[in-house]
Amino acid sequence: MEKEFPTEVIELPSKGLVYPEDNPLSSGKIEMKYMTAKEEDILTNQSYIQKGTVLDKLLQALIVSKINYNDLVIGDKNAIMVAARVLGYGKDYTFEYDGTEYTVDLSGIDNKPFEHSNKGINEFSYTLLSTGVNITYKILTHGDEQKIQTELEGLKKLNKNLSPELSTRLKYMITSVNGDRETKTIRDFVDNHLLARDSRELRKYIKENQPDVDLTFFPDGTANRVDIPVGIKFFWPDF
Repeated sequence: MEKEFPTEVIELPSKGLVYPEDNPLSSGKIEMKYMTAKEEDILTNQSYIQKGTVLDKLLQALIVSKINYNDLVIGDKNAIMVAARVLGYGKDYTFEYDGTEYTVDLSGIDNKPFEHSNKGINEFSYTLLSTGVNITYKILTHGDEQKIQTELEGLKKLNKNLSPELSTRLKYMITSVNGDRETKTIRDFVDNHLLARDSRELRKYIKENQPDVDLTFFPDGTANRVDIPVGIKFFWPDF
């Protein structure tokens, strides 16, 4: 008889608000099991490491809830990643920042505040400051990230010096331009009409307002938060 391992219910930063009501993720919660030696084998799988899929393979193995992994918005996936680290190796994470060693309690990390009036629809409105153009955008999912990566790899084969990551990501984020939802219109707008300063402000706005975990801390003697460096020791503490 298969032994059942203990599990924990994780609160998602999105609160489930960006998922359709018939999607299990709309509950705003996800159940995960504690990491075992079997999952540690995933972390050391050289094939997964080389392909860059090792963390996704790990998280998929730890999630108990019946979900489509590709549906997860990135902020929710980040929360699951932090939970996996806590369930696997404990809450204390030690790292070096600016020549000083710090230890943070990962169990005390909060989800960023997030509200969404249009529950069940992953779409938000924004007016570009310089041109007044109204766009709608979506929060990218894991599935979107996979498509972006595939497109970037294809473009790289055509031109090794080409690296259009910012513009490609925007083409997947933006869902309409002044009400026009045609893919051709959106791609033409990003390539030929979106001013650099508007692009920067839009990306900043999305980053500040999308659901995510607050992976920041106060270094000693400072009043400003900085990002917690999530390096190789995050999941390989003995490295």
